Amino acid sequence: MNILVLNGPNLNLLGDRDKNTYGSESLGQINSGLEKAFPDIQFTFLQSNHEGELIDAIHNARDGSFDALIANWGGFTHSSVAIRDALALLGIPKIEVHLSNIHGREEFRERSITGKMMSGIITGFGAISYHLGVEAAKKLISGS
Repeated sequence: MNILVLNGPNLNLLGDRDKNTYGSESLGQINSGLEKAFPDIQFTFLQSNHEGELIDAIHNARDGSFDALIANWGGFTHSSVAIRDALALLGIPKIEVHLSNIHGREEFRERSITGKMMSGIITGFGAISYHLGVEAAKKLISGS
């Protein structure tokens, strides 16, 4: 099983960023935790602060090399019609994850533009959100 994990803007600063909101783990630690918890899965990780790079990764994932997508779009969650439109063309299970509870924060963060194109959204469980995303993707892939 191959899973593409995309992370959007400012997530490269996890561990330094507001720890009360985002936790103390770095993105590297989150990625390593996924590989350790799911040794049977091949992960491809990409973090970018650039919308076009994330869109290119979504487009490239249409080649059939991935079984699922897990993504934390960061601020693009609430603003990127372009990512949303790219996701509409990707026919694999797509799980959106957020470290913080987007519904418990500022009003503008409650709306996920990208979420409508995802299979589901997991929000508010810190780094565990990524693990729950993998579990959800596995269930969707297996059909159980």
